Amino acid sequence: MTAPLDGINGIDGDDRARARAVLEAHWRPQLGYTVPHAETYPFQWLWDSCFHAVAWARLGDERAVTELASVFRWQTVGGFVPHIGYQADPGFHADFWGRTHASVLTQPPMYGHAVAELRRHGVAVPDELVERARRGIRWLLAHRRRGHRLVICHPWESGCDDSPQWDAWCQGGWTPQRWYDCKGEFVRSLVLDAEGAAVANPAFEAPSLGFTALVVFNARELGMDDAELDELDLTPPAVPATLDELLATLVRPDPALLDLALDDRVFGGACGLAFVRRDHPAFDPDTYWRGSAWPQLDYLLWVAARLGGHTAAAADIATRARRGALTSGLAEHWNPDTGAALGAAPQSWTALCLLLDE
Repeated sequence: MTAPLDGINGIDGDDRARARAVLEAHWRPQLGYTVPHAETYPFQWLWDSCFHAVAWARLGDERAVTELASVFRWQTVGGFVPHIGYQADPGFHADFWGRTHASVLTQPPMYGHAVAELRRHGVAVPDELVERARRGIRWLLAHRRRGHRLVICHPWESGCDDSPQWDAWCQGGWTPQRWYDCKGEFVRSLVLDAEGAAVANPAFEAPSLGFTALVVFNARELGMDDAELDELDLTPPAVPATLDELLATLVRPDPALLDLALDDRVFGGACGLAFVRRDHPAFDPDTYWRGSAWPQLDYLLWVAARLGGHTAAAADIATRARRGALTSGLAEHWNPDTGAALGAAPQSWTALCLLLDE
């Protein structure tokens, strides 16, 4: 199913130049962050900026700290970190969210990993940012724990909003239009705290293994040893349906999960890892969160492989991700077999796929 994994090994000067070029093109010095894509995504997204900060650090650029600091611009006193910041146009979507400047939802808290990566690359991270990151994690543990998993209050919070994991919440059966309408309705049913942060949702509240795993991973990256973290369940299903269910290996290394990720009959592809397993009824390699490859998830599985000491698996993931990134023109996501571009292109976080051997 996949092409030979040769001829695309290692990082060269051209790769670094390509990575820097897309980040530079999307950097907004007056705002202090990198937009994901100038036209499609002109604002700031939480986990995008965390990945941008990591990429800047890998390039040896001090803007890594500026980007990371901007993530916390609208953090509440209690610690909640919004998933979108509207610094460029504070009133944009104000009617939709019921407030200006930021959304009322969050996203996977990749700021813990960003702090650790900046430090690993010799970038000094101010103590204030470290404490803000810890407060963000503590807010999630305090307000989103339900039993042994953390919940998301909207599909957007997972980062993978059209995943078949959420299909049961689409009344009348899943179609792109029905689901689009549902996502709008779910915003209207959010329960907010006094600071405007979503704490519950009677219409959509889902325990998420992927989200839970990323919270624990980012907490560990920050050196947090809260006993509550050990009580969270990171057990993957016997038959994982989506790639984010393999993220538990960031915390508990498991070569069997990496084998699934790279198996061309399951998640593997010549140009990256498919988000939905190939034998799933919803699998479609050309559809948003229904089977395409995503650079940030390839990156996270690459990190997991390296943490577990699985160097061959890490190199394999890096090769596939780099091929997909280059073939797609650094797109937002792409077909995992052909590398055909999907979504916005070029997308800033895809620069990471060109920096994976460092």
